[in-house]
Amino acid sequence: MKKLLFIVITLTSILYAQMFQTVPESKAQLLQKGKDAPYCSSCGMYLVKFYKTSHAAKVNGKQKQFCSMYCLEDAIKNGAAITDIQVVDTNSLKFIDAKKAYYVVGSKVKGTMSHISKYAFATKDEAQKFQKKHGGKIVSFEEALKIAKKDF
Repeated sequence: MKKLLFIVITLTSILYAQMFQTVPESKAQLLQKGKDAPYCSSCGMYLVKFYKTSHAAKVNGKQKQFCSMYCLEDAIKNGAAITDIQVVDTNSLKFIDAKKAYYVVGSKVKGTMSHISKYAFATKDEAQKFQKKHGGKIVSFEEALKIAKKDF
């Protein structure tokens, strides 16, 4: 019984540590400042763990970062003045203009804060390569945001 428990705990740890959204700390770019910089402005989750689904924006004039489109939408629905929305490009891990990104929504790759995954790409070609491998639908930022709103 102890051996089985050990195997289950080990496998769970390995799976959690190898989440698709996670990147090494050295590759993550934190745009917000202060002691809470590594944490989502909405839910408090560790941004590096959910980096590939991260969004950033100016919220009431202050730079904020979110672990997911869901948390960004939470700030929007609460009436904050949101400008300069950016998203992490899944391949380069750099922030890009969210309104110019190609989102693959509903792929087999697990998302963050939603049953419907949303990953962004700088080019349509990159989005199509991801879609071919993992499924999903390619949509604009506006369409992906509408889908995120349904989570509420």
